[in-house]
Amino acid sequence: MSLISSALKRIKPSPTMAITNKARELKAAGRDIIALSAGEPDFDTPENIKEAAIAAIRRGETKYTAVDGIPELKAAICKKFKRDNDLDYKPAQVSVGTGGKQVLFNALVATIDAGDEVLIPAPYWVSYPDIVEFCGGKPVPVLTRLEDNFKLRPEALEAAITPKTKWLIFNSPSNPSGAAYSHEELKALTDVLVKHPHVWILTDDMYEHLVYDDFKFVTPAQVEPSLYERTLTMNGVSKTYCMTGWRIGYAAGPVELIKAMGTLQSQSTSNPSSISQWAALEALEGPQDFIAKNNQVFKERRDLVVSMLNQASGLTCPKPEGAFYVFPFCDGAIGKKGPNGAVIANDEDFATQLLEAEGVAVVQGSAFGLGPAFRISYATATSELEEACRRIQRFCSGLS
Repeated sequence: MSLISSALKRIKPSPTMAITNKARELKAAGRDIIALSAGEPDFDTPENIKEAAIAAIRRGETKYTAVDGIPELKAAICKKFKRDNDLDYKPAQVSVGTGGKQVLFNALVATIDAGDEVLIPAPYWVSYPDIVEFCGGKPVPVLTRLEDNFKLRPEALEAAITPKTKWLIFNSPSNPSGAAYSHEELKALTDVLVKHPHVWILTDDMYEHLVYDDFKFVTPAQVEPSLYERTLTMNGVSKTYCMTGWRIGYAAGPVELIKAMGTLQSQSTSNPSSISQWAALEALEGPQDFIAKNNQVFKERRDLVVSMLNQASGLTCPKPEGAFYVFPFCDGAIGKKGPNGAVIANDEDFATQLLEAEGVAVVQGSAFGLGPAFRISYATATSELEEACRRIQRFCSGLS
């Protein structure tokens, strides 16, 4: 009899974390490593948010809270949805979890039965299919194309829907491609979903405020109000507010679903950190002006990285509308020999040889369901990005 459950055997460790950990080990061993694998802003958490956490500690806000969030934070989340997305939610429709990943996990575990299909546009965040697999569901990747800037086409969505489809997981701006959908592009997708009332929409808006070039963010229930009753709109404070380690995510949706997610959370983690919740309250209600300043830096980094990668032999890098990732195709490197003499057969080989030869850590595109490509996070110092891109150019020009 096996010790490990069959459910756990269906999933694997996060490839993003695996690459990041390998880069840390090499750095600790003395190698000159530039890690572009983790999606984490290099900016510090704003001072007002840190001070709110300190004040909460001093007030003694260190006890258990309601399982899925303090009332003050839930009220602030309702205000945020109205202010930013013109969506009306009551506190009973809001769930707060230990990061967006737990919110997604709760929603899928609470709703998926064996054999349920979940549509996931590819490239996708690495955790989506594994969580679905853990639940006993069937992840159904819906491939996008480089020539469409990795955006899901309505005809591809229509073709993928079956009577077994339970959810569509929708992420804009996207991790890993940075692709973001305009109102017109999203309306074309919601028009398809309106025709299929058995399909629920789980929208991951974690990168909502990280958009560039006057791009206007919209979310599905905002674009098509008739989808409101079957949409879970998820967000969090990690990326926009530089609070990755604080671990606060949240979502709003139908009361029945929110209650089910709360039941699950009550038997797993119980409440998120009380201190982090008070910090998140300040993040949502405090000054927002730093977001535009950070975005200007991210935009400059994006433009630098896109320009330099498109100058590298064998790479094609589209310019993303949001998030802080680029997803260049490396098909021009496949089949060539790397510095160690071995043939680069796929994007995993590309990433492995790049790390070994030049000390640049990236994540292979196949981990995100589409390749041959790789993901770079440009949420790191501009000087490091410039040096990393020089190394990538050198690596690509040396392939034979």
